[in-house]
Amino acid sequence: MDRRMKRKKMTSILSYWTRRYILILVVGMTLITLFAVYWIRETASDNRQKTAGLLGQEIADRVEVGQDGKLSVPYTMNKLLDSRMGYFNFKGEFCLIITDKDGDLVFSRPPIKEEQLHQWLTKDLKSRDPAKKVIGIPIGDEGGRTYGQVSLLLSKRSLAASPNELALACVLLVALILCGWLTIYLLSRKLSLPIRRVAESARRIREGHYDVNLEVDTKEREIDELVVSFKDMASRLKQLEEWRALSLAGVTHELKTPVTSIKGLVMAVRDDVVGPEEAKEFLDIALRESGRLERMVADLLDYNALSAGSVEVRRDRLDLGALVSEIAYQWELTSKNEGAVLSVSTDFPEAPVQAAGDALRIQQIVVNLLNNALQAADPGRPTVIAIRLRAKENRASIEIADNGTGIAAEDRPHIFERFYRGESKKLRTRGLGLGLTYSQLLARAQGGELRLLESSPEGSAFELELPAAPPAERSERTSA
Repeated sequence: MDRRMKRKKMTSILSYWTRRYILILVVGMTLITLFAVYWIRETASDNRQKTAGLLGQEIADRVEVGQDGKLSVPYTMNKLLDSRMGYFNFKGEFCLIITDKDGDLVFSRPPIKEEQLHQWLTKDLKSRDPAKKVIGIPIGDEGGRTYGQVSLLLSKRSLAASPNELALACVLLVALILCGWLTIYLLSRKLSLPIRRVAESARRIREGHYDVNLEVDTKEREIDELVVSFKDMASRLKQLEEWRALSLAGVTHELKTPVTSIKGLVMAVRDDVVGPEEAKEFLDIALRESGRLERMVADLLDYNALSAGSVEVRRDRLDLGALVSEIAYQWELTSKNEGAVLSVSTDFPEAPVQAAGDALRIQQIVVNLLNNALQAADPGRPTVIAIRLRAKENRASIEIADNGTGIAAEDRPHIFERFYRGESKKLRTRGLGLGLTYSQLLARAQGGELRLLESSPEGSAFELELPAAPPAERSERTSA
């Protein structure tokens, strides 16, 4: 099954965030609106009760009390109620009841009968209907005597009714939701656009197209850093892909050349193309070619092992003078046995130079530098290699200088890159271009560094720098 078909259905950032923000916004605003409506209704009910109390007090003040204690309602009461009802904006179920001190009906608006009064109100003039509320104002004199009561019978729903406030709350709710949706939509769209372009560019890179034209105009620092980093990554990937193809071709060529040579030489001997003397010479050449092939394969394996972190590197207390002297002596004997004409000089300080490192790995680095010096020898002058030891603050260094042809200026920045070989070296010697790269990795695995100090047509100088050994250094193993 296609890998794309296995992937679950995805949604865009724009849709994802917009939908969820709207959902959260609607829920949040709905809760806020419900609370606001409840608060508005309670506030409106409280204000209307106070307003009804003021109206009842005014009516109670206008009711006349006779000498016999009987109540007399002015004939202008209906006119007064008409004006006050419009002024106080009382709507819905409303009933004004005036009773005497015995609870008998004196006046009502709208008119009701005595039987209705007792159906609606209890003896203490409270509402029998839970949906209605009675606001009672006593009718009395300055002496504190009560002659009756003005009762305003109102429905609780009409008290809490506030259509204007509710309409305003709904309008604000809708406006806030729309503004919030528009805001998150625009922000999500602005955020998703560069990410979508980066994703499209990544898809092109996955398909093998490294020429990415990613032009995104953004003021957000994080997005700008993402775009710039992606551009740099795409450029680096393009370089690595070009380097990979070139390196693969170079490695293939370098490995194929000795194999082809060995094959041709062995076939010539097998088919009796050459005589016995020449056959022996051909076999010697094939043996040397197989040795070169073996060394190239070993370099490749060593480099891969060190890059994967599977090479063990020790941290022992070493006397660099004794170690380097032994390495130089053995290498010089081997090289002279192979016919090389050279001289190796050493310059060591009187005091021992102590370092923390791995003797075997240091030998690999030094031998590789000596081999490179020999390969760079100038045929027009004797080969001289100088080895110097220097003790620095918390560091120890091994300098190896030669009087060879030097390294071309255009090759110097790349000599530690894997599989890199200068044009002049390609013509003189065969190899994979891993020697200096591997040596530098070994130096860094020991906490040191390998660098090119100088190079000119009169020769080159390299420095291997290692950490100095503390007074009480103990041997330990580390993984490179």
